[in-house]
Amino acid sequence: MKKRIAIFASGSGSNAQKIMEYFKYHDHAEVALVLSNNPDAYVLQRADNFEVPTHVFDKHEFYHTDTIVNVLDKLNIDIIVLAGFILLVPKNLLQKYPNKIINIHPALLPAYGGKGMYGDRVHQAILDAKEEESGITIHFVNEHFDEGEVIYQARFRIEPGDSIEIVKFKGQQLEHLHYPKVVENLLKKM
Repeated sequence: MKKRIAIFASGSGSNAQKIMEYFKYHDHAEVALVLSNNPDAYVLQRADNFEVPTHVFDKHEFYHTDTIVNVLDKLNIDIIVLAGFILLVPKNLLQKYPNKIINIHPALLPAYGGKGMYGDRVHQAILDAKEEESGITIHFVNEHFDEGEVIYQARFRIEPGDSIEIVKFKGQQLEHLHYPKVVENLLKKM
């Protein structure tokens, strides 16, 4: 039986797409569901393109009911992958999936993490601080933003004159390369 992945995303979903591509013809794992708190998120179209079912929810459903846990349970989800998902994961999900929820962050945690630090906000803060390098962090999710145990980090140099778009591009190249492989390695250990 294949291991089953659920992806949570709030926006465009480029990482979600790379994960769906990676596991489309995989022998041991598959993306079983894409979930979003944003009914207009482009990730839903990406999921549809891969014929992956989707579930859209609101904050009330996420934080005050067991609906999401029940949906995941019915689909026998083995791992939850956050891919550009901006909400804090509630306790009921953390308890149901201990050390089975992972996130990717566009900086080298613990620096430039925490509430409100996502996307271009992170890249701008890094540029404002005149950092010479940045990178990505893949980590387990706990009850705090960006504070779970680090699983994997990759770095890149920031060259003088690099714009926010270039820094974002360099980071996304690393994200797209490494995130699917880290998910695969974690699933092999389950």
